[in-house]
Parts: sequence; structure tokens; C-alpha cells
Amino acid sequence: MTDKHLSTQFDAELSTISGRVLEMGGLVESQVAQAVHALSQFDGDIASVVLRQEERVNAMEVDIDHDLSAIIARRQPTARDLRLLIAISKTIANLERVGDEAARIARTVQRLINTGMSIRLRVPVSDLQFEAELAINQLRKALDAFARLDTAQAVEVLKQDDQIDQEFDGLMRKLITYMMEDPRTISSSIDLVFVAKAIERIGDHGKNIAEAIIYVVKGTDVRHSPLDSVENAVR
Repeated sequence: MTDKHLSTQFDAELSTISGRVLEMGGLVESQVAQAVHALSQFDGDIASVVLRQEERVNAMEVDIDHDLSAIIARRQPTARDLRLLIAISKTIANLERVGDEAARIARTVQRLINTGMSIRLRVPVSDLQFEAELAINQLRKALDAFARLDTAQAVEVLKQDDQIDQEFDGLMRKLITYMMEDPRTISSSIDLVFVAKAIERIGDHGKNIAEAIIYVVKGTDVRHSPLDSVENAVR
């Protein structure tokens, strides 16, 4: 009975901490969406909200990480339970970095507004919005896969990563063309290069979360592996 009781307690702890990870993920997802909206509207107030949220995201990462360490020390988990805790640690680290990228976009918005560069932008912000929608969707799917430990959906996240990379490459070609045609756009275009890269990195963090899910379920580290190898690993 004692072993069963301890097992039930441990399962409850895992469920609670997983719920907090999803809460953090929801906050970060909202943060990215707000940052992109601030860019599309050149809204400094919304950009400021994004920057304030960064503090909360950072605090959540520290709190969850602290509780993870306590659980590992107290329960000394093995096998899949230990892999899950390791994956949670990696997931919150990736989510914190997504929050950093959202804050980077918000600071760029503020800089464009303060310097008056926003009126010189030639790249349609809708292009950046499309890339951002892909990245947000990537992150959302990764979090959904985490909630259900769904390896099939995790693989779908990995498959979609190339689409974000292709969109990023297309944006880079446009920006280079605009800078060559009109040197006055160089400063603002460089800012948008960093925005596009931040969005691309958000997609990468979603991919990292998906890889961690496969590690939990299958016990196989699929980082840096070709897609066909990953698909074989989850069968």
C-alpha cells in the first residue's frame, strides 16, 4: 500500500508540473502573438506589454526548474519518469528562449517607432506575419504533443520546420533586394532581418520540444537526425 501511495503522489506531482509547463507555454504563445501584432500595427504600448510579460516567463522557468530539482532529489526517478523530467527541463528552457525572441521583436518595434524608421519599411509586414503564424502554429502543436506525449504529432512538427526555413529564406532575399534598390531602407531592413530570424528561432524551439517528446516516449535521442530516421524511431 505504501508503494502504491508513493506512486500515486509521484504521478500527481508529474501531472501538476506538466500543467505548469503548459501554462507557461500558453503565456509564451500569447507573448509571441502580441509581439507580432505590435509589429503589424507599430504599437508601442503592446510592445511594452510583451516586455513586461518576459519577467513572468523568466520567473516561471526558475520556479518550475526548482521544483524539478526537488522532485528528482526526493523521488530519484528512473527510466521513463526520469526522461519526462529531463524533457520538462528542456521544454521550459526552450519556452523561456521563445519569450526572449518575442521580447526581441517588441524591442525592435519600439526602436522603429522611436527612430521614425517605421515609415521607411518596404517589406510587407504581412510576410512577417505569415512566417510568425507558421512558427506559432509549430509551437502550439509541439505543446499539444507534449500534453498528450503524442509522438506522431511530434513528428509532424519536425516535418513542418522546413516550411518556416523556406519562408525565412524568401524574406531574406526580399530584404536584400530592397536594401540594394534603396540604401535609405538599410537600417530598418536590418531590424527586420533580426525579427525574421527571431521568428525562425521560435520555430526551432518548437522543433526542440517535439524532439524531447520522442525522447520521453521512445527513449531515443533524435536530435540532429534525418527525418526518415526519426520516423523509424517512433514506429
